[in-house]
Amino acid sequence: MTTLIAICDFLAKEFPQSPCLVEAIGPQSATVRYQVDTQSLRPGGTVSGPVLMTTADVGLYAAILGEIGIVALAVTTNLNINFLRKPSADKDIIGECKLIKVGRQLIIGEVALYSEGDDRMVAHAVGTYAIPSE
Repeated sequence: MTTLIAICDFLAKEFPQSPCLVEAIGPQSATVRYQVDTQSLRPGGTVSGPVLMTTADVGLYAAILGEIGIVALAVTTNLNINFLRKPSADKDIIGECKLIKVGRQLIIGEVALYSEGDDRMVAHAVGTYAIPSE
């Protein structure tokens, strides 16, 4: 398993524009945080859909790197999200990611997204990633 520090260093170097922070890496899992600010909001005082999708995508990518090592060219092939309730405009978004299937060529995972401090999911995502052949 790749360490949290190694993943954070890789993401900082390769994706310095990412607003997400990887907080934890575990066996086939990761926890990420999207720091919500005024640019994260949409009309109506809620966190935008692209923020939730970004959090899910970064979280799944981090969980995959934690499981198979730093594979820079692992790419998203599908990301499906269900928006469940209005996220809080003044709380960070937390993504709890779990890998469902780890194959040689495809990895499938899911992400439960929450407003920090609230145990009710605001969205649920499922993603598939292609792993490059060596």
